[in-house]
Amino acid sequence: MQLQFFPSRRLSIYMARTFLLRCFAVLAMLALVLMTLDLLGESGDILAVPGNGEAELWHYVSLRLPQIVATFLPFSVLLGTLITLAGMNQHSEIISMKAAGLSAHQILAPLIAAAMGIAVLSFAFNERIVTHASAAFDAWKAVGYGEIPKDSGVKTNVWVREGNNLVTAGIIAGHGNDVALRQVEIFHRVDNHLVDIVRAPRGHFDAKTQDWVLEEARLFDVNTGTSRVLGTIHNGKGIRPDTFTLANVDPDGLDFLALRRAISDLRDAGRPTAALEANLWHKIAKPLSSLLMPLLGSVAAFGLARSGHLFIRAVIGMTLGFTYFVADNFALAMGNIGAYPPMLAAWAPFLLFLMLGEAVLIRTEE
Repeated sequence: MQLQFFPSRRLSIYMARTFLLRCFAVLAMLALVLMTLDLLGESGDILAVPGNGEAELWHYVSLRLPQIVATFLPFSVLLGTLITLAGMNQHSEIISMKAAGLSAHQILAPLIAAAMGIAVLSFAFNERIVTHASAAFDAWKAVGYGEIPKDSGVKTNVWVREGNNLVTAGIIAGHGNDVALRQVEIFHRVDNHLVDIVRAPRGHFDAKTQDWVLEEARLFDVNTGTSRVLGTIHNGKGIRPDTFTLANVDPDGLDFLALRRAISDLRDAGRPTAALEANLWHKIAKPLSSLLMPLLGSVAAFGLARSGHLFIRAVIGMTLGFTYFVADNFALAMGNIGAYPPMLAAWAPFLLFLMLGEAVLIRTEE
């Protein structure tokens, strides 16, 4: 029996089914309570907009509920683990399993397999539903729950990098090769020292020469403090038009592949991408946090229930789980401000608590 990773088929199905029922029951309860409280807090602002009514309230629920479910799914798995294992311990089911020769890892194996299924479901749910709901919700909330205006496609105050030089544009309009620039400035630098500035009231992309045509350009020499007229010039070869049309990227409103493409475009434009890269890998690390919950909550499974320490063990398991969520949010925040490298910000809490949970399990039981 010790060479098998899972217990018997019937026992595995029983444990996995019990675990899943409790996880989703807790999730439904949390989602219902939190959605009700959230709707009560925002309903006044929604109904204050002329023309809004019951339909807009249900629209708010349809956009907000996926975010709440995605946020609290790992919490539900943690609480479902504690309820399942504490109940089995109290009814001596864990004792019976160990008396049959099962190890602690074999007892937890069905829960971990079920948690893997939850992680896959969570990732798909986030990619297909939550990202679209988040983007629509943010756009609706930004206009005060009123009518969302159509995107004009006009961007303002965008800068890109061309080698050691910086290029800024006050107004950007159009799409593809038809992008037009207004209030263009090019800062030429040598060894990080500003040499001259080229200013042009307008410019456009030349698809044939793959560079930018600047009209009525003037050059200001920083060293001499003089200015002269350049007329129509070609500059910025290698700068793609889409580097100017990139808007602010919201990682919560993009799926994994779309965010990865946005990061690539921003990197080509010379913009910082460390914060977005941390959020990119966190899209995988966050669903996988469900795998940790059976391990962190396993402290509630072992030990005699009649010793009076079952409640303390459950509290310890809950403390370990909530400490992980705090550490995960802290690491992601550090990644967003550039204090942590992206991979460290996304994966360090997961790996740390994976080792911690395994150490606690081996220390207390194996």
